[in-house]
Amino acid sequence: MNATVLAALNGSERQLIAETGPKALALLDEDEVAALHTRIQRARNKYVGLYRRGASARVVDRGARGEARPKNRTAALKVEAFEDALSRVSRRLAALSRESASALRTERIEAARAAKAGTSKSAAPKSKSNRKASATATPRGDRALRSPAREKNRAGTTAMGARRQAKRDSR
Repeated sequence: MNATVLAALNGSERQLIAETGPKALALLDEDEVAALHTRIQRARNKYVGLYRRGASARVVDRGARGEARPKNRTAALKVEAFEDALSRVSRRLAALSRESASALRTERIEAARAAKAGTSKSAAPKSKSNRKASATATPRGDRALRSPAREKNRAGTTAMGARRQAKRDSR
């Protein structure tokens, strides 16, 4: 990062940017990187808003967006710094997510193979009553009350009713 961008940042912002270095990111697990990603995103969004509001307020005085831009240099530099930091954190988060998804997939495949072979990890098979007690109270997957398929069906039904009503009203 160049000296101009670093000079635009205050102490806490410099510390936040320093947390996105390769050595610092290597020490964090997936949840910590996700939390850092959120913090960087919020900081970037803050300065994007300040930059846009400042530029739009100066347009009236200057008469053009191009004329108003140079006065807003500090906010633009901060946005640039946080954008770079966000890209580093996003790449690290994506890599950690791929690793954990791969590990989870491997674990599930092994469990399925063990169950198919009849050598499940649990010693005693669960009875039917035990399975009901451990089941979740809310439906999941396609049976969920707010699944995408149900939302699409609901929207189609609403649209069909609106078309029928429009046809009746036009008579």
